Amino acid sequence: MLGSLGLFPAPVFGSLSPSLAKNSKRGVERNHHIVKQKQVGLTLGSRKLLGCSKVHFLPRISINKTVKHGLTISAVVADDNPTVKSFGKDMENIGLLSIDPGLGSFKDHFRYKVQRYIDQKQLIEKYEGGLEEFSKGYLKFGFNREEGGIVYREWAPAAQEAQVIGDFNGWDGSNHRMEKNEFGVWSIKIPDSGGYPAIPHNSRVKFRFRHGNGVWVDRIPAWIRYATVDPTNFGAPYDGVYWDPPPSERYQFKYPRPPKPKAPRVYEAHVGMSSSEPRINTYREFADDVLPRIWANNYNTVQLMAVMEHSYYGSFGYHVTNFFAVSSRSGTPEDLKYLIDKAHSLGLRVLMDVVHSHASNNITDGLNGFDVGQSSQDSYFHTGDRGYHKLWDSRLFNYANWEVIRFLLSNLRWWLEEYKFDGFRFDGVTSMLYHHHGINMVFTGDYNEYFSEATDVDAVVYLMLANSLIHNILPDATVIAEDVSGMPGLGRSVSEGGIGFDYRLAMAIPDKWIDYLKNKSDEEWSMKEISWSLTNRRYTEKCVAYAESHDQAIVGDKTIAFLLMDKEMYSGMSCLTDASPIIERGIALHKMVHLLTMALGGEGYLNFMGNEFGHPEWIDFPREGNGWSYDKCRRQWNLVDTEHLRYKFMNAFDKAMNLLDEKYSFLASTKQIVSSTNEEDKVIVFERGDLVFVFNFHPENTYDGYKVGCDLPGKYRVALDSDDWEFGGLGRVGHDVDHFTSPEGIPGVPETNFNNRPNSFKILSPARTCVAYCRVEEMEGNHNSGDLGAVNETLTGAVAKSGDFKGVNETLPADAVAKQDDFEARPSLVANDVGPTKKVEAEEVEEGTLDD
Repeated sequence: MLGSLGLFPAPVFGSLSPSLAKNSKRGVERNHHIVKQKQVGLTLGSRKLLGCSKVHFLPRISINKTVKHGLTISAVVADDNPTVKSFGKDMENIGLLSIDPGLGSFKDHFRYKVQRYIDQKQLIEKYEGGLEEFSKGYLKFGFNREEGGIVYREWAPAAQEAQVIGDFNGWDGSNHRMEKNEFGVWSIKIPDSGGYPAIPHNSRVKFRFRHGNGVWVDRIPAWIRYATVDPTNFGAPYDGVYWDPPPSERYQFKYPRPPKPKAPRVYEAHVGMSSSEPRINTYREFADDVLPRIWANNYNTVQLMAVMEHSYYGSFGYHVTNFFAVSSRSGTPEDLKYLIDKAHSLGLRVLMDVVHSHASNNITDGLNGFDVGQSSQDSYFHTGDRGYHKLWDSRLFNYANWEVIRFLLSNLRWWLEEYKFDGFRFDGVTSMLYHHHGINMVFTGDYNEYFSEATDVDAVVYLMLANSLIHNILPDATVIAEDVSGMPGLGRSVSEGGIGFDYRLAMAIPDKWIDYLKNKSDEEWSMKEISWSLTNRRYTEKCVAYAESHDQAIVGDKTIAFLLMDKEMYSGMSCLTDASPIIERGIALHKMVHLLTMALGGEGYLNFMGNEFGHPEWIDFPREGNGWSYDKCRRQWNLVDTEHLRYKFMNAFDKAMNLLDEKYSFLASTKQIVSSTNEEDKVIVFERGDLVFVFNFHPENTYDGYKVGCDLPGKYRVALDSDDWEFGGLGRVGHDVDHFTSPEGIPGVPETNFNNRPNSFKILSPARTCVAYCRVEEMEGNHNSGDLGAVNETLTGAVAKSGDFKGVNETLPADAVAKQDDFEARPSLVANDVGPTKKVEAEEVEEGTLDD
């Protein structure tokens, strides 16, 4: 279970002013101590179901008794999802309860939740023709071409009169009055003029309505697909834009979606701040300049932040104003399509950071402008305190409202089908799951914290519908939940009674690293606590692990590299001078922290843009407090591209980490065994998949002839070595050395083995290094063994060089979208090495992966 955390801490603002400098010498020699190993007892990594108190409770009944439905769509599509039928047959056998018997005490809660889901889905089938048709709301609402004209529809039950206004009618709606039906939906058909649409493409439009007190207001249509603002007028309101380009200007996708990888290696990116210059970057520049870098570093997934339109840039994209519109700061809808198609051509899947947990409270530009004091049933949001998030200063959706469900589900379908996204990262899921939104809550793992009257069943049912829909539309979709609470079942399928996410973010991990880096000396680092923090998760629910994301780089905080090296990064990163002890320690620990997180922390891995090479400083969006500067709202790619700066070492190691998983698929493996957490030696030894990892966190001690336990007998060789010269190390570990195993104890009697492992081999383990070892099959022969074992040697060539990404664009055709044939160096990204993720059932977990 995720550790206890303080949710959404307030930022503390601070600043540093020195500019980055270059030095002129290089030196690598350091004094290290050679010490003997002391054997310790077994410590197994925990990947188990946590216990709970058995307390019954009365479920909170919050379903709306009156079901309101809007536009009924006549076409009926059969629902292929067997969830409703399977639940209906046997409500007693909810699959999640058999996977985790500890949830049995909360059977009533699960029955109620599942019944609510079934009821909602059946109502949608009855009134809308099924979830498939219900989620195509964008074909009816907003502006759509129909025979002979443009039809505009808007749900606004609180409006007394309504008009559509814009450039096309001189902002005078007197001749374009709308009609209201019994469900509060306003509509108008605007006939074509002279054979052309009456509303020109790329022209401004708004919805004007009069509410109960007689006041007329202008609002951006809720379903608008593009919105812009006058960049020369500071603080100007946004305008809705009618977007319907002619065929010659409409982007046509050229490349299919890449196959789903065995495990996601996610590169979290923000297009706007991806330029090296202090300005907002564009979708096309990101596609041409940044995507090749991501590909070169062996990621298989890009997660795009801040795609949905948001009027306040400094919100990082999380205060959404226009849910169906792409952020116009970086370009047009066609430009975003170009980016996604380019990613697909490189074998990269693209996830969207979707925000359905709340909405901007901006009345002028956003959805909140439709709230004019009406009841919750006639609004997108709850009324009163329930409709307002006091920490985020934003509005909260009413997930029980028929039109809200239509709006949000259609929003998901829109991004999947119109833009070809491959899945989503749902933001703020904790806030959705509970009425308290996680505010002032410390989650301890007690199941009563998850299943009580505090649970927002309306939101849970919406998320079940959302995940069911996403996987019906795109069975290979990847959907990740940002949840800090660790709610059981969040990452299990809807058909089992879960909420249906594929992964959750392991949000406790970065907090643990920050605590260690800020508050503990190297001697105080606990190998057992680190190991426990990384392995403490529900083994039947997959996690995406990360050492740091965008959260850790926001102004007032620091990246791991900056925490480790701080101001010395301004003067000590040149290879032309000796590395100071601070720089040497910082680069060494930066590599170790990220690899340990990747190898032990989850079933996927995430890195935020720039952290792969130790980007210095912090992120600070333009605001009044910094003089509206973009200086800290960019990525300094020149640092990693400069050959004589040490940033290249961390970047090369990041490439190697990802390539290691590409080669050995350890992230997707259910075999995870921590055999030693030696506090005195400061060493962690574990097996993940077919690899053996050894992490020596001791600041001084190098261990020669260090014995490590393993499962299979045979010959082992180095697969990845953080001490390699290519990664800024000292090159102390031999990569051409064969490590032969010795049997330990009586076969099948773990207590007689070495650290409960039936075999062992001996290694050299230098201080502050991590090494992964792979088993080499004897029949492969010596001519092959080096290639199989040494990812480092592969990286020594073309892939390892920091400038390689530059060559990717040179291989692209004239339209700058690469063909699959251009990437034969990494066929597994686009060929048969990458397949669908296998569902891991409880009985499939290998022996030794759980504590007794």
